[in-house]
Amino acid sequence: MKVVNCLLIVHGLMMGSVYAQDKQSILFVCEHGAARSAIAAAYFNKIAKEKGVNYEAHFKGTDPQDSLTVATRRGLVRDGFNIAKMKPTLISESDINQSAQVIVFDCKLPTNINPKNLILWDGIPPISDSYDIARDQIEVKVRALVNQLIKK
Repeated sequence: MKVVNCLLIVHGLMMGSVYAQDKQSILFVCEHGAARSAIAAAYFNKIAKEKGVNYEAHFKGTDPQDSLTVATRRGLVRDGFNIAKMKPTLISESDINQSAQVIVFDCKLPTNINPKNLILWDGIPPISDSYDIARDQIEVKVRALVNQLIKK
């Protein structure tokens, strides 16, 4: 009986690790990749983990800055996120092709990139105006997206 239980545990652990590696990608994009998309990715990953959703979010910019904006850094740290590895990077066609869903905040993607799975989240106020207001609006949309993915 113990051998069977051990085998089931090992199988479960192996399946868990395969499951974790096979997470589908959600891509958030804003112009500089330094504010709204970063906040959306941070909240998406937190909520997806809490709900056991097999997706992982990433963020990119169409014209990325060197780092997150000051307001974004302060706000995410205050909200309890580890931002040490969060750095804006340039979006690529490969990023789009590898994503189950692409969400864009108030910017245009490069003309050679035409995702079939595009959602526009335009109209979220700039983080520089009010981190809290923008974050709250982003979080509402992220929660709705996670709930949609749960139903799939």
